[in-house]
Amino acid sequence: MAKPEYSKDDIRQMAKDENVKFLRLMFTDLFGTIKNVEVPISQLGKLLENKLMFDGSSIDGFVRIEESDMYLYPDLSTWMIFPWSTERGKIARVICEVYTTDGKPFAGDPRNNLIRVLNDMRKAGFTDFNIGPEPEFFLFKMDENGKPTTELNDKGSYFDMAPMDLGENCRREIVLTMEEMGFDVEAAHHEVAPGQHEIDFKYADALTAADNIQTFKLVVKTIARKYGLYATFMPKPLAGINGSGMHLNMSLFHGQGNAFFDKDGGDMQLSEDAYHFLGGLLKHARSFTAICNPIVNSYKRLVPGYEAPVYVAWSGSNRSPLIRVPNSRGLSTRLELRSVDPAANPYLAIAAVLEAGLDGLRNKLAPQEAVDRNIYRMDAEERQENHITNLPDTLHNALKDLAADDVMRGAMGEHLFQSFIEAKNLEYNSYRTQVSQWERDQYLELY
Repeated sequence: MAKPEYSKDDIRQMAKDENVKFLRLMFTDLFGTIKNVEVPISQLGKLLENKLMFDGSSIDGFVRIEESDMYLYPDLSTWMIFPWSTERGKIARVICEVYTTDGKPFAGDPRNNLIRVLNDMRKAGFTDFNIGPEPEFFLFKMDENGKPTTELNDKGSYFDMAPMDLGENCRREIVLTMEEMGFDVEAAHHEVAPGQHEIDFKYADALTAADNIQTFKLVVKTIARKYGLYATFMPKPLAGINGSGMHLNMSLFHGQGNAFFDKDGGDMQLSEDAYHFLGGLLKHARSFTAICNPIVNSYKRLVPGYEAPVYVAWSGSNRSPLIRVPNSRGLSTRLELRSVDPAANPYLAIAAVLEAGLDGLRNKLAPQEAVDRNIYRMDAEERQENHITNLPDTLHNALKDLAADDVMRGAMGEHLFQSFIEAKNLEYNSYRTQVSQWERDQYLELY
């Protein structure tokens, strides 16, 4: 999904030609939740002149009430008219950057933060950081009140085909809608767990990829409701089955092409840049886990036995480590980070992994040896001999690793970092105070 180049006049003309009556101005809060300000088309001129204001004090991780006035600056390349419409006309969306009243990019806006890190990447001599996401989601039935249940729509498994299944029809419409909106969908299939689906769309530059992930989530949830289904990107909604991940395929480019590819780079044809970037990812893996797996529930997915990676290691073919190097070479040479889940704020997650890789490049970090055996079958002693460590097993432990890493602090910027640490510690402490049904079943009669 390449970014178009639209002028203000182009936007005005498209709005008129397509009978656009409302504008949905989208941005993302600290937690990756899509926020929007909806205004009538009469406000288009004000938007195009960067004069539309909103109250930032009501947004998680933004500002205090005494600093509430903020501006929305539209990124015109993100202009998109939704395929669905109301009786009174169509709705267009545009993704915005948040600015302060003195005309500066707001440091608490995750999209602005990613733009900042990408600028640092360009100063380091690279032109693009491409991301190909693989988001997974579950479809649940809704009750008569329109509330989600935990009742699955199917009993399918990986790549199963069920022509009469409601979930299959829903997924097809999601794909068709995405294509109408300009997405290049590469694959769509049933995933391993019942009720679980995956739709992969073509890679894009990092900022566009993050925008695409947010748009994708909106489309999936909107179309699912048409079918009486609820789509959730919760990492582990049900016990005993696989959770949902969002693998990130990434490649770094410079003026000569893909910086990760070197035809003379040994059996794997990886460049020194690729190995240093990989070294950075491995070094900071435990620290960026809190960003890439940001909720209590994320760590119910990161357990052995359900295909999600739990060990810090890499391989060219083995799927049990954290990072895999897919077989494609040339322009398609890439690293696949397999721990990320779809609850992650894509702007923060992409900024974190990019900054980790850049740290590897700056300091010429060498990765540990590749692990080409199934790590799940190794005992603790074998893992230690191979220098394989575990990812954090709780949000609490992940936050401790994040707080101790100055590189990750820099990847988020001070405002986002402090807001994130504070909010997530509150979340974990709230979780600790709860008593689950499992605990009652396990202990109530025993003690």
